[in-house]
Amino acid sequence: MAKTEMKKKRKIDIMAEMPERLSSGHRLCAGCGASIAARQILRGTTDPVVISCATGCLEVASTIYPYTAWEVPFIHNAFENSAATISGVEAAFRSLKKQGKIPKNKKIKFVAFGGDGGTYDIGIQSLSGALERGHDFVYVCYDNEAYMNTGIQRSSATPFGAFTNTSPAGSCSFGKSQFRKDLTMICAAHHIPYAAQASIGYWQDLVKKAEKALAVEGPAFLLVLAPCPRGWRFPMEKTVEIGKLAVDTCFWPLYEIENGVFKLTKKIPDKKKKPITEWLKSQGRFKHLFEECNENVIEEIQQKIDEDWQRYLKTNGDKIF
Repeated sequence: MAKTEMKKKRKIDIMAEMPERLSSGHRLCAGCGASIAARQILRGTTDPVVISCATGCLEVASTIYPYTAWEVPFIHNAFENSAATISGVEAAFRSLKKQGKIPKNKKIKFVAFGGDGGTYDIGIQSLSGALERGHDFVYVCYDNEAYMNTGIQRSSATPFGAFTNTSPAGSCSFGKSQFRKDLTMICAAHHIPYAAQASIGYWQDLVKKAEKALAVEGPAFLLVLAPCPRGWRFPMEKTVEIGKLAVDTCFWPLYEIENGVFKLTKKIPDKKKKPITEWLKSQGRFKHLFEECNENVIEEIQQKIDEDWQRYLKTNGDKIF
């Protein structure tokens, strides 16, 4: 066995032996991408962790009173203030260290979770403030691209052309008529030490980025694609496969911005780049786009992806912030 394979095997073995911080028995849907993302990210450190979590799928299904699936300190927040809460906890921790009430060598990692509704939209103000103030924490957005917890309403993370209950497709509409917000770049523009985009479909990439985010001093941001079987309308056993397909079509590029330097963490050669139609066909929320009257919408989506991908290739290795 090659040395690199042995090294990978040892790391996998170590990760497999780590105690679960999000236990089984929670009530998230079968195939939910959010729980997969949370478990992978929390394998990024062996240090104690304190978590805040905005209202959303991950919170309501894992902390149904009087039960909890979390094996670490967990604070439930409103939609809008997960980042504000965890920044307050982190500030209190630093204060107690200065007062000598906590040993100076004590290490605790602070992590905030939020869905796209609680991050792109309702929670972006508190997130921006916490990043600008420079708190030492990691914010994780598990992005299922709509308000899934409250009935599949569109958010600013919902893709162009997608069907939701507030951006329905029909004779007067082809689904959501706006392209998604580029949240990773928005967060990186706060000049934070680390920001990255990942997918549960490529767990090695995600865990490595979680390790980096949890290791840096100061704020870090992770945007993780977390496919939703119910909202996206695909079989629950296809979650990881669809998470991979999003990357392989370049709909969801994997990259990181470390100290302002942009780096693609997975390059897709032109010969292996899959057309966006493969990803769209895998989900019922895009079914209407394959009607004859909506062909131009698919062409527009592909054009936007191609343009963005070329821009990422040209930017790779450059200091952008």
